[in-house]
Amino acid sequence: MRELEALGQVDFPAQVAAVPQARRYIRDLLDGVNHPHTDDALLLLTELVTNSVRHSDSGRTPGGRVIVAVARHNRTLHIDVIDAGSTTGQRPQVCLDTDPDSGGGRGLWLVQRLSSAWGWYETPTSRVVWFQLACR
Repeated sequence: MRELEALGQVDFPAQVAAVPQARRYIRDLLDGVNHPHTDDALLLLTELVTNSVRHSDSGRTPGGRVIVAVARHNRTLHIDVIDAGSTTGQRPQVCLDTDPDSGGGRGLWLVQRLSSAWGWYETPTSRVVWFQLACR
């Protein structure tokens, strides 16, 4: 069994501009290793970075940052999106009753549906939301 292989880590200002920057970073990184689920990874990353910018203290605090870390274990891609969490008590949760006409609220539902696993945890200084994509 192979050990966890770190592929890269980068941080961005917690601003809307971080979303396309994070996508570019991941696309370049995954193109370099020929990952078969790059499009799914990009979609799910977009959702998580957008959530960090919109709903975490990183996005509400001047100078806030969002970190993206990418690793691989055997045939599974693992991506972490790390932010400052939320002092307002907001926690990542899948919305099951989203209005069909609304422009949002489906991000974690997509993460749940497309990833092979996902979750989140808090540290004393951050929140990590992660997903995995297994190569079958």
